[in-house]
Amino acid sequence: MFAIAPAVGKANLSASQLKLLAGKARWIFRVGETGFPTIPTIAITRGAWEALQAERARKDTRLRTHWIACLFKLVGEDAKPPTLVVRTSASHHNGGLMPAKTGISAPASPEDSVDPSRPLAKAIKNAFDSYGFGQAWSGPRQDDDRSRQIVLVQTAASGELEQFLTRNAVTGALGPAPVDGSALPRLPEDIHALVSLLDAKAGRHMTCLVAIQRGQVQFVSARGIQATPAAELEAAVDRVSRKVWSAQNAVSRVDPARMAQLLHPRLRSTENAAPIAIGLGVAPGAASGIIVFNPEDAARLRARGKHCILVVNETGPADIEGMKAATGILTARGGMSSHAGVIARITGKPCVAGVRNLSVDATEMVARIGDREFRSGDRLTIDGSDGHVYAGVLPLAQPHIGGAIGKLLGWSDASRTIEVRTNAETVESARTALSFGAEGIGLARSEHMFFSPERMVALRRMILSEDEDDRARAVDGLVGFQTGDYSDLFSTMKGLPVTVRLFDPPLHEFLPRTDEDIEETAQSLGLAVRALRLRLERIAEINPMLGHRGVRLAITYPEILQMQMQAVIAGVRAATETQDKPVEFEVMVPFVSTVSEVAWVRDKVNTIIANSGVLRSGKVKFSFGTMIELPRACLRAGEIAPLVDFFSFGTNDLTQTTFGISRDDAPTFLAAYQRKGIYERDPFVSIDEKGVGELIAMAIARGRATNPGLKIGICGEHAGDPASLRFFAGLGIDYVSCSPYRVPVARLTLAQALA
Repeated sequence: MFAIAPAVGKANLSASQLKLLAGKARWIFRVGETGFPTIPTIAITRGAWEALQAERARKDTRLRTHWIACLFKLVGEDAKPPTLVVRTSASHHNGGLMPAKTGISAPASPEDSVDPSRPLAKAIKNAFDSYGFGQAWSGPRQDDDRSRQIVLVQTAASGELEQFLTRNAVTGALGPAPVDGSALPRLPEDIHALVSLLDAKAGRHMTCLVAIQRGQVQFVSARGIQATPAAELEAAVDRVSRKVWSAQNAVSRVDPARMAQLLHPRLRSTENAAPIAIGLGVAPGAASGIIVFNPEDAARLRARGKHCILVVNETGPADIEGMKAATGILTARGGMSSHAGVIARITGKPCVAGVRNLSVDATEMVARIGDREFRSGDRLTIDGSDGHVYAGVLPLAQPHIGGAIGKLLGWSDASRTIEVRTNAETVESARTALSFGAEGIGLARSEHMFFSPERMVALRRMILSEDEDDRARAVDGLVGFQTGDYSDLFSTMKGLPVTVRLFDPPLHEFLPRTDEDIEETAQSLGLAVRALRLRLERIAEINPMLGHRGVRLAITYPEILQMQMQAVIAGVRAATETQDKPVEFEVMVPFVSTVSEVAWVRDKVNTIIANSGVLRSGKVKFSFGTMIELPRACLRAGEIAPLVDFFSFGTNDLTQTTFGISRDDAPTFLAAYQRKGIYERDPFVSIDEKGVGELIAMAIARGRATNPGLKIGICGEHAGDPASLRFFAGLGIDYVSCSPYRVPVARLTLAQALA
């Protein structure tokens, strides 16, 4: 129990008392200590209050004497006992906290100040009790945290009470700004000094309460509020321009996860498209994808790298994992404050809610919009900014960095020593990543270049070949496709490194499965349907993720390796003819478990490149490396490292093989594991530091012990997750590679982690 803004003089707090200041108490003390007129305020912790009550039961008065002395700190020079106000002062605001209790008469006697049946003590008790609503107190510091909760007792303010924001919650402009959008009354000039003072002290958006009497301002209280990510970013840059913060302060104070919400695609044009429905745009951005009707299907499609729109009547807590996995969310019911709207804004997903002509039959897996029916596999486009829904896929315009976000990321790059590359196979993805500041391509997945129908036929012809001659003819058909792809990719990157991963196509992702697809494939390959079914049966794998893929494909079918290297080299040659900067390409062999696999492929690759003469021009830089994505490769990293120039850790497969969990099937039970506290978090979202992380750290140490110049990279979705990036930054890595839209997040997070 102590004064944080006494009526006379200044507060003199000890270090332990300063540590107790939370919420409103902190800002009242900070404003008061500058000399700005502040409503007299004292604070009492729950621990002190409970000790007072225990003492009262013993009929002791030693603590009470100190409490009375604190209350006298609210009495001004006129010596009149003031009317009092009791407020909570939590570090985080929640709806269950007691509103300010006003109009409390000063205690008539020392006993009145601690008797819970009397007005002041009753208000204090109720304030402490309200901390129990909406908050879970658990963990090893439960009792300690509870005892440190604070309640404030203040002198009642004279004059008119006015509330305002220190910064506009949408634009980030320095206030005073209205809380609810209505115009502010004419405020005294002193308000501007208070706004600047609070903004500098808090470094965040605040809602501020003042008392104004005869043009004089007294500060009452303030608490932090949530602004839009754009407003927070603009405010951070503005503070640097005002010399309140340094550039490094701004970099360290912006939340990378919230910044990601600024990177939403939008519809390029709707000129030739009419909406089939209009709802409420409750979370900004546009998205196209395959319709799914449940969280499990959304998670499965996300695991396979596909975009989907979760379509439901309304969402609830059980849908969270599906909402995170979906590219966008469409609901028949709800509005801005609905579960769908709130969660979509938190996760940064576009969402359209309250579509009145939408009905969803989750059992039959059909959605009806007006008189049209949509089933699983059909595609929709939603615009979460204006609430429009379109049939099919519309082209999206990708966001690009400029203004405040560009300045912040420029500052972050000044202190960042770990490169940020991207995962990309198309020119469009590469250009998007470059606009976001990518410093190369750390993962170009060759098999992803074959997702168009025409190319899929060519790839299937190769996979389904009966003998070496068949396969050689099929491979020849693929060279043309890949040569152009690689040439365009190298040219787009203009001398930045491009890491080409050798073919790694798990068969179940590329072979036909439905009757209709099998019939179409048979026709395109010139086979009888029965003959194709027999071939599919012969090569079917029980667990394709652990099957004939990665390095195993290159070793058993060397003509595939020959084809791919031929295409890469042709692409390199074509790119060198159109640019002055050297082409820097890296070949990466995936899914290795033994040093002999690496040696076999390296010898073949080096022979092909040497015979091509592509390095003799002096305009090409080449390096060879491997993905480390199996536990055995981590254990034998010391043997593998001398044979390669770099390791790139494929954290998706390494997580899968370390846990023994299929990432395609994990959504069916991981959510239950998290709800029951078995897993703290999804290991496919944030890296498992104690298991997978330890394998990575061990492999790096063993690899660099035998090859001190070994370059280390991380690729996969973990490379765009802030929590995982902070862990990787401590391992001495050289680069990370993530999806294009996560490049800015990685740039900022790594700058913060290395500060």
